[in-house]
Amino acid sequence: MSAPSPDPVFAAFCAAGLWPGLGKRTAAELPAAGITSPDDVTAARLLKLPRVGKQRAERLFSSFLSAAPTYDVVALLVGAGLEARLAASAADSLGADAARRLRDDPWALLGLTGVTLADADRLAIAVLPGADRQDSRRGRAIVALTLRTATRDGHTVLPADLVVAALRAEGVADPVAAIVAAVESGEVLDHEPPEPEFAEDDAADADELPEPDPALRTLSLARYGMAEEALAENVARLAATSERIADPAAVRSVAKGLDEAQKAAVAQVLGAGVSLLTGGPGTGKSRTVAAIVQLLRTKGTEVALAAPTGRAAKRLEELTDHPAVTVHRLLGAQGTSGGFARNEEWPLDADVVVVDEASMLDVELAAALLEACPDGTHLLLVGDPAQLPSIGPGHVLGDLIDSKAVPVTELTTLYRQAEGGAIARLANAVRAGELPPVDSPDREVVVVPATGSAEAARRVVQLVTDSIPRALRIDPATVQVVTPVHRGPAGTIELNKALKAQLNPGEGTVWGFDVGDRVVATANHLDLEPIGFANGEVGVVTGTGDGALTVDFSSGPVTVTGTALSDLRHGWAITVHRAQGSEWPGVVVVLPPEAGGMLSRPLVYTALTRAQRHLSIVHASGAALARAVREVDVRPRRTRLARLLAENAD
Repeated sequence: MSAPSPDPVFAAFCAAGLWPGLGKRTAAELPAAGITSPDDVTAARLLKLPRVGKQRAERLFSSFLSAAPTYDVVALLVGAGLEARLAASAADSLGADAARRLRDDPWALLGLTGVTLADADRLAIAVLPGADRQDSRRGRAIVALTLRTATRDGHTVLPADLVVAALRAEGVADPVAAIVAAVESGEVLDHEPPEPEFAEDDAADADELPEPDPALRTLSLARYGMAEEALAENVARLAATSERIADPAAVRSVAKGLDEAQKAAVAQVLGAGVSLLTGGPGTGKSRTVAAIVQLLRTKGTEVALAAPTGRAAKRLEELTDHPAVTVHRLLGAQGTSGGFARNEEWPLDADVVVVDEASMLDVELAAALLEACPDGTHLLLVGDPAQLPSIGPGHVLGDLIDSKAVPVTELTTLYRQAEGGAIARLANAVRAGELPPVDSPDREVVVVPATGSAEAARRVVQLVTDSIPRALRIDPATVQVVTPVHRGPAGTIELNKALKAQLNPGEGTVWGFDVGDRVVATANHLDLEPIGFANGEVGVVTGTGDGALTVDFSSGPVTVTGTALSDLRHGWAITVHRAQGSEWPGVVVVLPPEAGGMLSRPLVYTALTRAQRHLSIVHASGAALARAVREVDVRPRRTRLARLLAENAD
């Protein structure tokens, strides 16, 4: 008698690594022990596997039972010819009854990352008798998918016309009904076009008044639409409830070395509920913030300092001699859930909150920050609007400036000549859209031409491991490579392999990492002991244990285990976006040919301004660099915030 053929769902479940605690080798040994379907899984049978004792057999049996919701989703996916690995994220996001929810609405699968409309349609055909392209659930899901895709480019809203066009392109016959269904589901908000402005003289002729332009009607995912509305309301609330902290004359006590604009910025914080301090590198933003903190501390005012990244917070702490933390830590971020302990119910207990590198604040983080500021708090946002906007959706710093709803001091005088002359001069020229020839006899800025990606990569490794340490006495441990791309010879992946081979060769004992490796975090894990880490933080591996790493980040040492390990990458070379908010003594910026289409003035400017003492530019992108600096601003983001701020300020 032949052995029973294995159950395809069970085989896919095991092969996809969805059985907690079951490794690949043990999974391959299941059929030999007679375990080919869920009914075969018992502690007694598992005990027959090699290297499985009684305790482990019971643990595996228990973990199989607890994975039942995921197993049920695998059954649906395999039946539709889809990949079983999607089941884990489906069970995570849709809950214990994920399979039932997908049977009721197969297009709910589109809420997961990496799922296409074709995938969801295949599932619908498999689970719904007579599945139809005109199903209202399908149209509703396409509306949300279109808006979610737009958020990856930073947009918080899209014109309704664009969403209608996307629906038509997917064969939806009644786009209006699909939009209505999406709004009724609560996942999407519909924003009426703004009332047109008209002169007082027109009021007499009411029949002639212009109508709102229907082309300006927009849609947003509810989470971002509500975040923008909350942000605008809370800016207005803080502006209305703030009382003067000290007399403007008090500025005199810290005015030594400050110019008139810097003194004005200090005075502004004393009176305004929300104020902005902007300017390029070397214009004295840090000096001004230090003066503000000094003045407030002598007054006995409670000050909280924060920045979006660990390195920026550490730099702020060193400049002001006052504790500073990441914005996530200030707000008590809770694990990877995205929630915050500090909010309207449990607000911050500071009279003044100062946030540096404010260009990195996305709309949800900014909304959470303002919600946690009680009435009367003074909030100062310090940043450079010429840098890249936030990774997440929104254009908070730019919208606050454009709205004219809050006072802004822009510092323009370039002071940092002695310690940062050539870097600051080049960066400020790029900020203004110019790319001058580099004039740096002391080799503070060096341009290294290369003819292609492979040569650029070789030059980078040579600079980090030999030229910069030898000629400039800068330790390779304090040199950071920054590139716009992940792929290709001069992208993060290949450069990290090459730099590891030179700087810290090893087998990669835990998850590909060895003691001495530099790593970068690609997600927030603030729940890890003792203090966790935030997305973009760079650290060094100081210890490896049983499936765990000890990493020394700028905020302190962290023990990294479990799923958090998969959110670490080697960090000798990182992207410009990840480098934002951090500075290093030496920086090598590499611009390979394949980065040409991605180059923009904010990206180049952000890359150059990561360097404190030395900047090497490995230039292999030809004329694309000068063109990007001259012509290519970052693509404008569609948002409602500036308009909401202006309306609330009226």
